[in-house]
Amino acid sequence: MARFVSVSSPQFRFSFRELPPSSSTLYPRRFEVSERRFSIKCSSSDPEDAVDSAQSLSSSSSSSTSEVFINSPRYNWFTVLGGIGMLDTAYLTYLKLTGSDAFCPVGGGTCGDVVNSDYAVVFGVPLPVIGFVMYGLVTALSAQLGDAEGNLPFGVSKTNGRFALFAATTTMASASTYFLYILSTKLSGSSCMYCLVSAFLSFSLFFLSLKDVKMQEIQQVMGLQICLAIIVVASLTASYSTAQAIPSRSGDIELPYYSTEITTSSSPYAVSLAKHLNSIGAKMYGAFWCSHCLEQKEMFGREAAKLLNYVECFPEGYKKEIKIFKACSDARIEGFPTWMINGQASKTSVLSGEIELAELAEMSGFTLDQANEANQL
Repeated sequence: MARFVSVSSPQFRFSFRELPPSSSTLYPRRFEVSERRFSIKCSSSDPEDAVDSAQSLSSSSSSSTSEVFINSPRYNWFTVLGGIGMLDTAYLTYLKLTGSDAFCPVGGGTCGDVVNSDYAVVFGVPLPVIGFVMYGLVTALSAQLGDAEGNLPFGVSKTNGRFALFAATTTMASASTYFLYILSTKLSGSSCMYCLVSAFLSFSLFFLSLKDVKMQEIQQVMGLQICLAIIVVASLTASYSTAQAIPSRSGDIELPYYSTEITTSSSPYAVSLAKHLNSIGAKMYGAFWCSHCLEQKEMFGREAAKLLNYVECFPEGYKKEIKIFKACSDARIEGFPTWMINGQASKTSVLSGEIELAELAEMSGFTLDQANEANQL
């Protein structure tokens, strides 16, 4: 007599049909499952065993599915960090293409010096562009791997996708290590906060990818790490063979103090805003050699700039032995220009870089009525 047992799980459904024995021996029995035949030994023919088997398969399937979702939060971290890296390298790309700086740091030497140096190009390709592509690759891969039901493009398995993600983060970490060496030796007179942020993100992504490596994959992964590191270092060394180092500004340059001339004239709005900023105790910290400080003053014009509460951080000139003005060190100024504005809620707002007049007005509580009165003068 043939008997049928149905086994189901969230992903599978089987129908078992017992076949007549091929001999007088009771065991093994033969079953047919989805047009495939195989032999198994049965310890009991009790229908309750079918229920136990179904529960076992269901539990196995559930644990397999949950294993995929366990890794999803980790891949979310990859996506977030990769997205931040894309924003960071996109801004560095903007600095590279426009030849501009974010702001002037206290010690001299800027992001522009680094981004516009010979070390910011690898075989003719701007380094920030390469970084943007790598962060984009990590973000896309992690988004796909974090999707439990999604498949990678071109039929790539998720196992190979994990190795591709690990290879990408290893390459980025190796390159960041080399760049930090270049920054401390060849570009020692310059500083670039955005470059350091990119290096931190690369190392964070690398250590996250290490957690995704299984014990049986360690030997294979170590070999991949070593090969990629050698390739990266060799490629960068070959690309930088003719690069010129930037001399240390902090130790080699001496600048006597000089006054700067403002060429633009002030509008009534700028004059009124400058008076308002002075009245509330807002201060602009700058340095005579900082081009961004001069451009900020040009926004106000000659007349309004004289009304600003401006603090010169190097009134005796700039050289190695001269320290920054005490008022600037007490305010912990890290770059120029820096605005410190006391808002209406008695909280100090700190703004770095060149700030548009409209933003200064908003941050300082300069109202529309005051602006209209200024325009009527």
